[in-house]
Amino acid sequence: MFNDWLPFAIYGLFALMIPATMMIGSFVFATRPHRRVRARTIPFESGVSQGPPKRQRFTVSFYLTAMLFILFDIEIVFLYPLAVILHELSWFGFFEFLTFLIILLVAYVYIWRKGALEWR
Repeated sequence: MFNDWLPFAIYGLFALMIPATMMIGSFVFATRPHRRVRARTIPFESGVSQGPPKRQRFTVSFYLTAMLFILFDIEIVFLYPLAVILHELSWFGFFEFLTFLIILLVAYVYIWRKGALEWR
Protein backbone atom coordinates (compact mmCIF):
# COMPACT_ATOMS: atom_id res chain seq x y z
CA MET A 1 0.00 0.00 0.00
CA PHE A 2 2.79 2.44 0.88
CA ASN A 3 4.60 1.64 -2.39
CA ASP A 4 1.62 2.97 -4.35
CA TRP A 5 1.78 6.32 -2.57
CA LEU A 6 5.57 6.67 -2.47
CA PRO A 7 5.86 8.62 -5.77
CA PHE A 8 3.20 11.07 -4.60
CA ALA A 9 4.96 11.52 -1.27
CA ILE A 10 8.28 12.19 -3.02
CA TYR A 11 6.61 14.63 -5.40
CA GLY A 12 4.92 16.43 -2.49
CA LEU A 13 8.22 16.58 -0.61
CA PHE A 14 9.92 18.19 -3.60
CA ALA A 15 6.96 20.53 -4.08
CA LEU A 16 7.45 21.80 -0.53
CA MET A 17 11.24 21.78 -0.44
CA ILE A 18 11.94 23.73 -3.63
CA PRO A 19 10.03 26.92 -2.65
CA ALA A 20 11.30 26.64 0.94
CA THR A 21 14.90 26.37 -0.30
CA MET A 22 14.41 29.38 -2.57
CA MET A 23 12.97 31.49 0.26
CA ILE A 24 15.69 30.52 2.71
CA GLY A 25 18.37 31.14 0.04
CA SER A 26 16.99 34.59 -0.70
CA PHE A 27 17.31 35.55 2.96
CA VAL A 28 20.79 34.06 3.31
CA PHE A 29 22.28 35.51 0.12
CA ALA A 30 20.34 38.77 -0.05
CA THR A 31 22.42 41.92 -0.38
CA ARG A 32 20.64 44.68 1.39
CA PRO A 33 21.67 48.33 1.18
CA HIS A 34 23.00 49.73 4.43
CA ARG A 35 20.95 52.85 3.97
CA ARG A 36 17.64 53.18 2.22
CA VAL A 37 17.88 54.96 -1.12
CA ARG A 38 14.65 56.29 -2.61
CA ALA A 39 15.63 55.17 -6.12
CA ARG A 40 15.75 51.54 -4.97
CA THR A 41 12.26 51.60 -3.48
CA ILE A 42 10.47 52.98 -6.58
CA PRO A 43 8.85 50.31 -8.78
CA PHE A 44 10.80 49.62 -11.96
CA GLU A 45 9.02 47.87 -14.83
CA SER A 46 10.12 47.20 -18.39
CA GLY A 47 13.10 49.53 -18.17
CA VAL A 48 11.00 52.55 -17.23
CA SER A 49 10.95 54.07 -13.77
CA GLN A 50 7.36 54.62 -12.75
CA GLY A 51 8.00 57.34 -10.20
CA PRO A 52 4.94 59.13 -8.86
CA PRO A 53 1.69 58.06 -10.50
CA LYS A 54 0.72 60.14 -13.52
CA ARG A 55 -2.69 60.57 -15.04
CA GLN A 56 -2.11 59.30 -18.57
CA ARG A 57 -4.74 58.49 -21.14
CA PHE A 58 -4.26 55.72 -23.66
CA THR A 59 -5.55 56.02 -27.19
CA VAL A 60 -8.13 53.64 -28.60
CA SER A 61 -5.52 52.17 -30.96
CA PHE A 62 -3.61 50.85 -27.94
CA TYR A 63 -6.64 48.89 -26.75
CA LEU A 64 -7.54 47.80 -30.28
CA THR A 65 -4.05 46.41 -30.86
CA ALA A 66 -4.15 44.61 -27.51
CA MET A 67 -7.55 43.07 -28.25
CA LEU A 68 -6.46 41.99 -31.73
CA PHE A 69 -3.35 40.40 -30.27
CA ILE A 70 -5.45 38.43 -27.79
CA LEU A 71 -7.90 37.42 -30.52
CA PHE A 72 -5.23 36.14 -32.90
CA ASP A 73 -3.34 34.51 -30.05
CA ILE A 74 -6.42 32.52 -29.08
CA GLU A 75 -7.05 31.60 -32.72
CA ILE A 76 -3.51 30.26 -33.07
CA VAL A 77 -3.99 28.17 -29.91
CA PHE A 78 -6.91 26.43 -31.66
CA LEU A 79 -4.55 25.31 -34.42
CA TYR A 80 -2.53 23.05 -32.12
CA PRO A 81 -5.22 20.41 -31.33
CA LEU A 82 -6.17 20.28 -34.99
CA ALA A 83 -2.53 19.83 -36.01
CA VAL A 84 -2.13 16.98 -33.52
CA ILE A 85 -4.99 14.91 -34.95
CA LEU A 86 -4.61 16.07 -38.57
CA HIS A 87 -3.30 12.68 -39.68
CA GLU A 88 -6.31 10.89 -38.20
CA LEU A 89 -8.80 13.25 -39.88
CA SER A 90 -7.31 12.64 -43.31
CA TRP A 91 -8.47 14.95 -46.12
CA PHE A 92 -11.42 16.30 -44.16
CA GLY A 93 -9.04 17.53 -41.46
CA PHE A 94 -6.68 18.99 -44.03
CA PHE A 95 -9.46 21.03 -45.69
CA GLU A 96 -10.79 22.06 -42.29
CA PHE A 97 -7.28 23.20 -41.34
CA LEU A 98 -6.91 25.04 -44.65
CA THR A 99 -10.31 26.74 -44.29
CA PHE A 100 -9.44 27.91 -40.79
CA LEU A 101 -6.10 29.32 -41.97
CA ILE A 102 -7.71 31.12 -44.92
CA ILE A 103 -10.32 32.73 -42.65
CA LEU A 104 -7.56 33.76 -40.25
CA LEU A 105 -5.45 35.17 -43.08
CA VAL A 106 -8.40 37.11 -44.55
CA ALA A 107 -9.14 38.61 -41.12
CA TYR A 108 -5.49 39.56 -40.67
CA VAL A 109 -5.28 41.22 -44.09
CA TYR A 110 -8.56 43.05 -43.41
CA ILE A 111 -7.38 44.59 -40.15
CA TRP A 112 -4.00 45.36 -41.70
CA ARG A 113 -5.67 47.24 -44.62
CA LYS A 114 -7.95 49.10 -42.22
CA GLY A 115 -4.86 50.36 -40.38
CA ALA A 116 -5.75 48.79 -37.05
CA LEU A 117 -2.15 47.69 -36.50
CA GLU A 118 -0.64 51.15 -37.08
CA TRP A 119 0.52 53.24 -34.13
CA ARG A 120 -0.62 56.85 -34.43
